[in-house]
Amino acid sequence: MNKKSTRLAERRERVVAQAAAQRIALAQNLEPWRAPLALADQGVAALRYLRHHPALLVGATFMIVALRPKRLGRGLGLAWSAWQLGHRLLRR
Repeated sequence: MNKKSTRLAERRERVVAQAAAQRIALAQNLEPWRAPLALADQGVAALRYLRHHPALLVGATFMIVALRPKRLGRGLGLAWSAWQLGHRLLRR
Protein backbone atom coordinates (compact mmCIF):
# COMPACT_ATOMS: atom_id res chain seq x y z
CA MET A 1 0.00 0.00 0.00
CA ASN A 2 1.09 3.51 -0.57
CA LYS A 3 1.43 6.14 2.16
CA LYS A 4 -1.98 7.69 1.55
CA SER A 5 -3.80 4.35 1.84
CA THR A 6 -1.89 3.51 5.00
CA ARG A 7 -2.76 6.89 6.56
CA LEU A 8 -6.42 6.45 5.61
CA ALA A 9 -6.53 2.96 7.10
CA GLU A 10 -4.97 4.21 10.35
CA ARG A 11 -7.35 7.16 10.50
CA ARG A 12 -10.29 4.83 9.89
CA GLU A 13 -9.18 2.61 12.79
CA ARG A 14 -8.95 5.64 15.09
CA VAL A 15 -12.37 6.93 14.03
CA VAL A 16 -13.99 3.50 14.46
CA ALA A 17 -12.43 3.16 17.94
CA GLN A 18 -13.59 6.67 18.86
CA ALA A 19 -17.14 5.91 17.68
CA ALA A 20 -17.19 2.72 19.76
CA ALA A 21 -16.07 4.66 22.85
CA GLN A 22 -18.77 7.28 22.23
CA ARG A 23 -21.46 4.59 21.89
CA ILE A 24 -20.39 3.09 25.22
CA ALA A 25 -20.42 6.51 26.91
CA LEU A 26 -23.85 7.31 25.46
CA ALA A 27 -25.26 3.98 26.66
CA GLN A 28 -23.93 4.65 30.16
CA ASN A 29 -25.39 8.16 30.21
CA LEU A 30 -28.81 6.97 29.04
CA GLU A 31 -29.08 4.02 31.44
CA PRO A 32 -30.85 6.00 34.22
CA TRP A 33 -33.47 7.10 31.66
CA ARG A 34 -34.29 3.58 30.46
CA ALA A 35 -37.09 2.86 32.99
CA PRO A 36 -38.81 6.28 32.81
CA LEU A 37 -38.73 6.23 29.01
CA ALA A 38 -40.13 2.70 28.94
CA LEU A 39 -42.99 3.81 31.20
CA ALA A 40 -43.69 6.83 29.00
CA ASP A 41 -43.63 4.59 25.95
CA GLN A 42 -46.23 2.30 27.53
CA GLY A 43 -48.40 5.31 28.34
CA VAL A 44 -48.25 6.55 24.75
CA ALA A 45 -49.08 3.05 23.50
CA ALA A 46 -52.11 2.94 25.82
CA LEU A 47 -53.31 6.32 24.56
CA ARG A 48 -52.91 5.19 20.95
CA TYR A 49 -54.88 2.04 21.73
CA LEU A 50 -57.69 4.09 23.25
CA ARG A 51 -57.60 6.43 20.28
CA HIS A 52 -58.21 3.50 17.93
CA HIS A 53 -60.82 1.93 20.25
CA PRO A 54 -62.93 4.82 21.59
CA ALA A 55 -65.78 2.47 22.50
CA LEU A 56 -63.67 1.19 25.40
CA LEU A 57 -63.33 4.71 26.76
CA VAL A 58 -67.07 5.33 26.41
CA GLY A 59 -67.84 2.00 28.11
CA ALA A 60 -65.47 2.75 30.97
CA THR A 61 -67.07 6.17 31.38
CA PHE A 62 -70.53 4.66 31.57
CA MET A 63 -69.34 2.13 34.15
CA ILE A 64 -67.93 4.91 36.31
CA VAL A 65 -71.16 6.87 35.99
CA ALA A 66 -73.21 3.83 36.94
CA LEU A 67 -71.08 3.03 39.96
CA ARG A 68 -70.60 6.54 41.35
CA PRO A 69 -73.33 8.96 40.29
CA LYS A 70 -72.50 11.45 43.07
CA ARG A 71 -69.05 12.13 41.66
CA LEU A 72 -70.17 12.41 38.07
CA GLY A 73 -69.18 16.03 37.55
CA ARG A 74 -65.68 15.60 38.93
CA GLY A 75 -65.12 12.35 37.03
CA LEU A 76 -66.25 13.85 33.75
CA GLY A 77 -63.95 16.81 34.30
CA LEU A 78 -61.00 14.51 34.92
CA ALA A 79 -61.88 12.36 31.91
CA TRP A 80 -62.15 15.43 29.70
CA SER A 81 -58.77 16.69 30.89
CA ALA A 82 -57.18 13.29 30.31
CA TRP A 83 -58.73 13.10 26.85
CA GLN A 84 -57.37 16.54 25.91
CA LEU A 85 -53.91 15.69 27.26
CA GLY A 86 -53.85 12.42 25.35
CA HIS A 87 -55.00 14.15 22.19
CA ARG A 88 -52.24 16.75 22.48
CA LEU A 89 -49.58 14.12 23.11
CA LEU A 90 -50.65 12.00 20.15
CA ARG A 91 -50.81 14.96 17.81
CA ARG A 92 -47.05 15.53 18.11
